[in-house]
Amino acid sequence: MLKLETEMDGKKAYFGDVRRVLGQNGYTLCGSWEYDKGFFDGVLSREGGETIYIRLPFHVLSGELDRDDAYIEFGTPFVIKHVVHLGLDKDEQSLLAATGLNQFQEPLDKDGQIRNKSRWEMEGEQAIGAILEYIS
Repeated sequence: MLKLETEMDGKKAYFGDVRRVLGQNGYTLCGSWEYDKGFFDGVLSREGGETIYIRLPFHVLSGELDRDDAYIEFGTPFVIKHVVHLGLDKDEQSLLAATGLNQFQEPLDKDGQIRNKSRWEMEGEQAIGAILEYIS
């Protein structure tokens, strides 16, 4: 994980506005959100089974996250890397995966080592810069 030094930390906005702007820029709400906090994820790079994400953490100041009028504040963005399987598992879950009963495989590494850190810090900071103008 690489923490990014940007002006995003401390920015406040309405969830509905942010979700629209970030969605138009390729970000999605991370599936593990809660009513008081969550993350927006954007893909910086995807090659083979490796994906490098920029993650924008936030917490809710007022309201509930499933409502557009929830008021949120961003935390410090960071870059992470996930490494996933390509192909079928070779264990007892393989039959379930092949038949479609088990659609998710365990990642090889949910927080993979990031090589060339300065490159990804720069790319992450540039990605943040591209969306900051839309977030007050």
